[in-house]
Amino acid sequence: MFRVTFFYRATGPRSETLPMAFQLKLGAALAVALLATACGKKDEAPAPAVAPAPAPVAAKPVIEVLHYWTSGGEAASAAELKKMLEAKGNEWKDFAVAGGGGENAMTVLKSRAVSGNPPTAAQVKGPAIQEWAAEGMLANIDNVAQAEKWDELLPAVVANVMKHNGNYVAAPVNVHRVNWMWANPEVMAKAGVKTMPKTWDEFFVAADKIKKSGAVALAHGGQNWQDFTVFESVALGVGGADYYKKAFVQLDPTAIDSATTTKVLNTFRKLKGYTDAASSGRDWNLTTAMVIEGKAAFQFMGDWAKGEFTAAGKKPGEGFLCAAAPGTGNAFTFNIDSFILFKLKDEAAQKGQADLASAILSTEFQEVFNQNKGSIPVRLGHDMSQFDSCAQDSAKDFVETDKAGGLVPSIAHGMAVAPAAQGAIQDVVTQFWNDDKMGVADAQKRLVAAAATK
Repeated sequence: MFRVTFFYRATGPRSETLPMAFQLKLGAALAVALLATACGKKDEAPAPAVAPAPAPVAAKPVIEVLHYWTSGGEAASAAELKKMLEAKGNEWKDFAVAGGGGENAMTVLKSRAVSGNPPTAAQVKGPAIQEWAAEGMLANIDNVAQAEKWDELLPAVVANVMKHNGNYVAAPVNVHRVNWMWANPEVMAKAGVKTMPKTWDEFFVAADKIKKSGAVALAHGGQNWQDFTVFESVALGVGGADYYKKAFVQLDPTAIDSATTTKVLNTFRKLKGYTDAASSGRDWNLTTAMVIEGKAAFQFMGDWAKGEFTAAGKKPGEGFLCAAAPGTGNAFTFNIDSFILFKLKDEAAQKGQADLASAILSTEFQEVFNQNKGSIPVRLGHDMSQFDSCAQDSAKDFVETDKAGGLVPSIAHGMAVAPAAQGAIQDVVTQFWNDDKMGVADAQKRLVAAAATK
């Protein structure tokens, strides 16, 4: 009996059933060929055996990561995560979406998810995590969290945001402080401003001096999320943590319709007079560059701005100054970067997700990433000795404000309220900033209505 074996290139599993007539013809042809060979010369060397096809090489797990870390300091941070995952045998597929403070990325993500083709992981944070989990689309990563004791490593305020129905569905990357004020010491000195302003009254005195010196007092990028970032710091500085929580976390209409909000809106509008005419539409990192290059004195922006100063070779206390925004020294608005992981059937992809979650919380990544990004490690008890003075102050204030009740989620950066209400309030804030004809009373009424958006 002759056995016929077919060898295919390693292009994946393949099986075929040949028609019976074809099998008979093929068998007859082979028999004739073999008989002819047997009747040939006896001293002829036998035909060499056919070597078996090599086993196919297992493909590397592909981790497609959607994120919006596209500026200099942010891109360097993403590169570190890529390096660690590739060292574990994974293939990183970068899916970076620039602009909009993450809004553009969320638009793309929703489109991918609706089409049934979500990425492996996506940068999502705050209440939006719960919305994705409620749709049943997220993977349970308790296996990693329990093995690496996340409940012990993470502050409760962070862990709670990462869980849905008690299960981890997202991995936290860092803690950002949003209520920062950045400054160029040379511009300040030239204008005769000796110290960082601690109150809004002090800020406006300093801003007047800087404006007279010929520099831009306040560097601002006229985009809706940047408008909202500044508004948030004004609200916290004017009203305090208790007012902020009532008005912009609990969305209490009485707090929003109060005299405090009136003062917040008046202070916010006054700031616009200290910005430059070209601010409309300018990206945040280009706005930070104005401070770095000595074109402007101050900027209100989260600590990711520090990554731009660092990338430019500047050092805190020398090339730039950092302080809490006026009136917010005893408060801390937090913004936590995190990644949700989508349910995937492929076992290799699931392994890649586990590697990603594990890498994010590792001491090594937390150290390198946060130094590049300007944020602080999300792990409790992380050694801060290699971090700069701004980060050390931030880490200390994070713990102290948590104990004192001054630790509050950032509404401007998706940590405080559901996306629908956040977007509606942001729209009112940016309309008020851009439309000088909109009165304070009108804006206040619109804020109350926007807060009720579901």
